[in-house]
Amino acid sequence: MSYTTRTTRTVRTFYSDGRGPPKVETKTYTYGDDSGGSSVNGGFNIGGGGRRFQIRVGGGGQDGSDQPNYSAPAFSQRPQVIGRASRKEKKDPFSGVINQSYDEIKRRCQEEGCLFEDPEFEAEDSSIFFSRAPPRPFEWKRPHEICDNPVFIADGASRFDVQQGELGDCWLLAAIASLTVNQRLFAKVVPPDQSFEDGYCGLFRFHFWRQGEWVEVVVDDRLPTYYGQLTFMHSVDKNEFWSALLEKAYAKLEGSYESLKGGSTCEAMVDFTGGVSEFFDLRKAPPNLFSIMLKASQRGSLMGCSIDADPNQLEARLSNGLVMGHAYSITSVLLMDIETPSMSGKIPMVRVRNPWGNEAEWKGRWSDQSREWSLIPDSQKESMGLTFDDDGEFWMSFDDFSKNFEKLEICNLGPDSLEEDELDGKKRWEGHTENGEWIPRVNAGGCRNYLDTFWTNPQYRVTLTDPDDDDDDDLCTMLVGVLQKDRRKKRKEGLDMLTIGYVIYKLGDENHGPLDVKFFKYNASCAKSPSFINLREVCGRHKLSPGTYVIIPSTFEPHQNGDYLLRIFTEKANETNELDEETGIIEEQEVKKVPGYREIPPPTDEEQEQEQALKASFRRVAGDDMEIDAYELRDILNAVFTKEFVFDGFSLDTTRSMVAMHDGDLSGKLGFDEFKVLWADLRRWKGVFKEYDRDRSGNLSSYELRSALHASGFRLSNRTFSALVMRYSSKNGNIEFGDFILCAIRMKTMLASFRNIDVDNSGHAAFDVDTFIQTVMYS
Repeated sequence: MSYTTRTTRTVRTFYSDGRGPPKVETKTYTYGDDSGGSSVNGGFNIGGGGRRFQIRVGGGGQDGSDQPNYSAPAFSQRPQVIGRASRKEKKDPFSGVINQSYDEIKRRCQEEGCLFEDPEFEAEDSSIFFSRAPPRPFEWKRPHEICDNPVFIADGASRFDVQQGELGDCWLLAAIASLTVNQRLFAKVVPPDQSFEDGYCGLFRFHFWRQGEWVEVVVDDRLPTYYGQLTFMHSVDKNEFWSALLEKAYAKLEGSYESLKGGSTCEAMVDFTGGVSEFFDLRKAPPNLFSIMLKASQRGSLMGCSIDADPNQLEARLSNGLVMGHAYSITSVLLMDIETPSMSGKIPMVRVRNPWGNEAEWKGRWSDQSREWSLIPDSQKESMGLTFDDDGEFWMSFDDFSKNFEKLEICNLGPDSLEEDELDGKKRWEGHTENGEWIPRVNAGGCRNYLDTFWTNPQYRVTLTDPDDDDDDDLCTMLVGVLQKDRRKKRKEGLDMLTIGYVIYKLGDENHGPLDVKFFKYNASCAKSPSFINLREVCGRHKLSPGTYVIIPSTFEPHQNGDYLLRIFTEKANETNELDEETGIIEEQEVKKVPGYREIPPPTDEEQEQEQALKASFRRVAGDDMEIDAYELRDILNAVFTKEFVFDGFSLDTTRSMVAMHDGDLSGKLGFDEFKVLWADLRRWKGVFKEYDRDRSGNLSSYELRSALHASGFRLSNRTFSALVMRYSSKNGNIEFGDFILCAIRMKTMLASFRNIDVDNSGHAAFDVDTFIQTVMYS
């Protein structure tokens, strides 16, 4: 069940098998009511791969050598150049939030005798609304200005503490209410050792799972009020403030209170637990649903269930005691032993709790005081903690549960959700996360319908080794979630959720490098996300045989920019890494095996004429020393190549790089023998360019640059490829002939220089500062 605000939202769901135009299902939802009670249904480092090239510069290393180590992390998000400022970090408003230290702020406030005022989330209208002016004048007040005896938590936190205010964030309210059911998780999000008494300085802290890691968010206790009453989320007890402060911290996390309007309960549950959420329609439940629930219970997952609401009545009660449109918590799932004179065995059972905590309970089989309980030994009743109080908690057989409830929601807790001492014998998922970014012109290839660019999307290899313990078919369970980052916070920039999904392919060779377009053209997927949809996270559960797989997360449309987090949960350990390759020159014995590699063919009649003309021009220009400089080389080459290609001719910068590629003694000149080697390279590279310039436009697509450079004899890591695209492509993703040649020249020059110093082929090279500058600048 998802809870949302009274607002209208259109959700597009794309269904596609990759063999034709996608089917698009568009639904427009009107969410909720002001009371929050409605529900919505429907639902400088070169390299990569296994090792890194490391460049060591300067003198004096910490490892005892005469050079310090200096290496960059493997490519996962947009690559960064070492030592240069990151524009992305400068623009991220959250970077200041995570740098706030609770202990340091508290110490300074106590030393100065002042109350904390948060500079990262000011008590002003812009912290409430970003799209409009407030509908009324809000006044920010501290709790002791609202009531006489404020407390943080009064007599323990419960569902009854939480009441919705004027903000349409009932989805957040529902998640907070569910969080109170698990006191250990609640204490992790809402540290209980806070108060308005000892050490009070107007400062409070909360913990949230934010896109891959737990972060601490601090807030001051100034809250929006109107006529002295809290405007937004608050507790039933007028002097209790944990829920109002939790909502403020979450609003700070997302940028403003208005950013919290509209969402799903699971979105907040994930931020409170770090879990991966799944939805099940019990009317279309998988045959192994009870096994899924049993394992979820064993791993401490949060589970909830509901019956679709009656459109004509809010929380209508049925004759069986259940309530429509109402959120229930599932508190236990087990196989219960039963033994009678005529039968014995195990019955799948589910314990459900109505958060109202009263007599509104299930009245069917296995309900409180039903005769079925006489078949269960007292010892087992005691071990189950069975009581027959009017506390809102009751047992149901799984059969009755699946027939009477309609929606099931499971928030599977990740490996970092609970500490070792909190497990209490529970099992944990094995988890792996990968941070990444879809970058237009580089790896934003869109879904499988866009075959020509789909292969450029990020690719992640997953190896499943051991099947699940109790799987009769020897299959492995794998949960996959793709979460798009910061989209809610970016609403103030006019951005909304991207339509995202993923596809999984079986990989025959576990050591295979990045997959090219031919692989996806001739191989079918073995699993995929339930749909491509514009939600924050898309998740799926898959049963796969042991082996190696490749997961391709993508947006539906190509050329869309966005950060994402890929999460993979398995019952047994898995090996996961980004599919990548090491930057380098492909060895002579290997180069012919590269798809698309172009050997230098015998010269055509036209090329023989070109070669004779170039030789004649060289001899005429070179003079007695038979050497030419970059200016002369430019004139010689442009006289030939501008006739064959539509471009402005090689720039002086390009011909300088051509000279530098063969100029080891820094003479600034090119001899005739070196000119012949250059001509051979140019013949190969121009042939590759023509092959990949399929529309004869005089340009390559940036998505084809990797294949073109492969065919030219270069291997590129993801980091290096991204840097080359940013450096040599235009803003619309095109690479013209002169830039392609310049890129190939500099790749060859830099790699040759690196290999000459890395004599052991170790992937490490030590440069003194002068050699490093000469290598980089004279190329």
